[in-house]
Amino acid sequence: MILYRPVGHNELALIVESGLKGFPPRLPDQPIFYPVLNAGYAKQIALEWNTKSDTFSGYVTRFNIDNDYAQKFNREIVGGKVHEELWVPSEELSEFNQKIVGHIEIISAYFGTGFKGSSPNLGLGNLSANAEEYLQLMIGMFECNLMDFRGAVVINYKSVFCNYAFWKQFDVSLLKATREDSREKLLPAIKDAWHSNFPGVALPTESEIYEYEAKQLA
Repeated sequence: MILYRPVGHNELALIVESGLKGFPPRLPDQPIFYPVLNAGYAKQIALEWNTKSDTFSGYVTRFNIDNDYAQKFNREIVGGKVHEELWVPSEELSEFNQKIVGHIEIISAYFGTGFKGSSPNLGLGNLSANAEEYLQLMIGMFECNLMDFRGAVVINYKSVFCNYAFWKQFDVSLLKATREDSREKLLPAIKDAWHSNFPGVALPTESEIYEYEAKQLA
């Protein structure tokens, strides 16, 4: 069964820490984990709710759960017919995560004007850089030393992953560069370094979008 879950930036970071294999435990006041069955519903929450949260960002995750296992949970309609959720008791989330087939994917992302993103962990000097500043640091390293650049992608894989969807939407013409073609080559170079080291793991908004999902996300 294909399911979707809208998440903010902090939850996305925890998903990355799991190896894109599971969702973080619920808080004590959150008795239910509720993925949804419609990509459009997930987009609505990510866009209208998560982008107004403290991280100003919302992501639609997609994942595949063992179909027989999923049948044990109640389906609940919480609005219109597209607002269908699968209600998983929080104490069963650990087992639920074990039933996820493959990786959790991020198929769309939305950002508010206050978005800061994830800072780099190592190797880029400014460890408090926001997502835009981070990209400027990356283009500087890309122009200086390609091997160090590729290494920075690997050692900062969590923050690179979490920022990637924003970087894809960012106007790279705003970046300072010493070579004319650096801006257009930067994201493809990040993507190449990623897939050379993490084969089979799609970056955010890189996964195939199916026809029915495209209509829901439009």
